[in-house]
Amino acid sequence: MSVDLLTVKPFEICSIRPPTENSSLTFRLTRNCYWNRCAFCPVYKCGARFSKRGIDEVAEDIRRARLIDELMFEQGIGFPIYHEGGYEKVARLVERIEHARWEAGIIDDGPPDEAPADLDPKLAWFLPWFKDRPGLLDSFQNVLSWRIGGSKTCFLGDADSLVLKPAFLKQTIGLVKESFPTVERFTVYGRTASAARLRSFRELRAYRDAGLHRVHFGMESGSDRVLALARKGITKAEHIEGLQKTREAGLSCSVYVMPGLGGMTLSDDHARETADVISKAAPDFVRLRTLQIFPGTPLDGLRSRGEFAEADEDRVVGEIRTLVESIDCDTVLMSDSATNLLPVQGRLPGDRPSMLARIDAYLSLPKRERLEFSLKARISSFHGQYGGLSRDIYARIAPFLKGGSLELGEATDEDLVSAITLIREKLMP
Repeated sequence: MSVDLLTVKPFEICSIRPPTENSSLTFRLTRNCYWNRCAFCPVYKCGARFSKRGIDEVAEDIRRARLIDELMFEQGIGFPIYHEGGYEKVARLVERIEHARWEAGIIDDGPPDEAPADLDPKLAWFLPWFKDRPGLLDSFQNVLSWRIGGSKTCFLGDADSLVLKPAFLKQTIGLVKESFPTVERFTVYGRTASAARLRSFRELRAYRDAGLHRVHFGMESGSDRVLALARKGITKAEHIEGLQKTREAGLSCSVYVMPGLGGMTLSDDHARETADVISKAAPDFVRLRTLQIFPGTPLDGLRSRGEFAEADEDRVVGEIRTLVESIDCDTVLMSDSATNLLPVQGRLPGDRPSMLARIDAYLSLPKRERLEFSLKARISSFHGQYGGLSRDIYARIAPFLKGGSLELGEATDEDLVSAITLIREKLMP
C-alpha cells in the first residue's frame, strides 16, 4: 500500500550530535541541556529550554521516521542503492508533500522564530547548526544520510541522556529496533557528573543491557581550576569516577577535550591535569576540540573584560603535545574537528613517536611559515566543512590569489593573522 503524502510529518532529529554520528538515525529523548551553564558553549542559548519527552512522543517520532523511510524507497530513492544524488530527489519530494498538504488545507507550523535582530552576526552564522525545531526536509535528510552511511547506527539525544532511567532507554531502543532492524549501535551524549553522581553502577550496567553501546562525554579539561573557570559543574575526581564507572559497566567512552580552554594563564595546568584524567580513566577515544570563543558566551565576556587571555595557536599546539607525550593508557586520540590546526591522531602509546614528530615539525618552523601554514590549513578546513568559501573570507584572501593559487609573499603578518581569525570564527567545532 502506497504512503499517503498527507500523513508524512517531520520528527525531532538531533541537530547537535557527535561527528561520528553524522550518518546516524537520530531521535530526541530530551530537548536541549539541563545544565546549560558552560562558559564556552553557545548551544541552547537562544531561548531553548530543557525538557524530557514522553515515550509516546518518542514512539510517534519513530513511526514518522519509518514512514519517511518507506516513502523514499517507494519513490525510487534508494533503489537500487542509496547515494548522494538522493538529496536532490528528497528536496523535490518534500516540495510535493508540502504542496499536497497546502492544497488539502492542512496548516502546518511555520518555521522557527527568526533570530533576534541584535544577535551578533558571528553567532548568527552558526544558527543553522543549532536548530531547535528541524523541519520536514531535515527529517528526510537525516533518514537518507543514515541509509547512505550503512543504516547501522542510531544516536539518542539531546545533551545528556543519562538523566533518563535505563527502562526508558530500553523501551526506546526496542522501538527503534522494531522499526529499523538493521541498527546495530546506539550512542548518547552524557555528563560525567551524571555518571558519577546520578547513576549507580547497576544503572549504568542496565543501560548496556538495554542495548546502549557508547557514551560521548564533554570532559573538556581535567584541571579543577579550568573546570571552575568553564563552569562545568564537575571536578577532576568526579570526571575520573564517572568515566571509570561507565567503562566498568561495559559501555564504551568517548571523551572530548578542549585545548586552549585554560587560556594563557592555566595552559600548562590544563594540559597536564587533562592527561592525568585520561591516563587514569582510560577512555576508548579522546577527541580534540580546540577552543573557539563564541559571541555572547560567559567566556567572551571574560575575554572582553581582560579576565581571560586567549591561548595563541602555538600554545594550543603545545598543549596537544603535552597530551600526546603524557597520556599513559591505551586509547585512540582523534583530531576530527575543523577547529584543530594539526591532524594529530593515532593510537597511544604505539603511535606516540609519529604524532610527536608531526607536532614538532610544525613548532620548528619559523614564525612566518607557521602563519602561512595556519592560513592554508584553515582555508582547507573551512572548505571541507562548508564546501566552499564565504564571501567575506574570499574577499579577505582575494588580493593574494594569483591564477587560482594562494601566493602569500606580499601579505604582511597582520594580513595573515586577520584572515586566520576571520576563518576560525566561522569554523564549527
